[in-house]
Amino acid sequence: MIYDGNKRLAEGSGLAGRDVTSNYAEYTALAEALKKLKSLGIEDDVLIRSDSKLLVGQMNEEWKVKGGMYLAKLKEARELLKEFGYVRFEWIPREKNREADLLTRLAYQEHGP
Repeated sequence: MIYDGNKRLAEGSGLAGRDVTSNYAEYTALAEALKKLKSLGIEDDVLIRSDSKLLVGQMNEEWKVKGGMYLAKLKEARELLKEFGYVRFEWIPREKNREADLLTRLAYQEHGP
């Protein structure tokens, strides 16, 4: 979900493929959101909220990156961030992230096992 104030600018859902981890899906979503922001001309003063503590902790460089299936997507997101000005990441509880959580559930219903 991409908002400018209260105005919804974009939303998306989908899976990166079968048998992917939730971390891979989170980082795929982040990379796609960054691409969409860039295409909308929004490249500065961006707040990214996520209910993934791993994603927020790693993108804020507070948590170590040990590797895993999602590593390529993390690197892609970090490369994309180089094209932006000020971007910050904030963790929010899942219950405050209902719209994005709903899109995830719908994608899993449509494409999941």
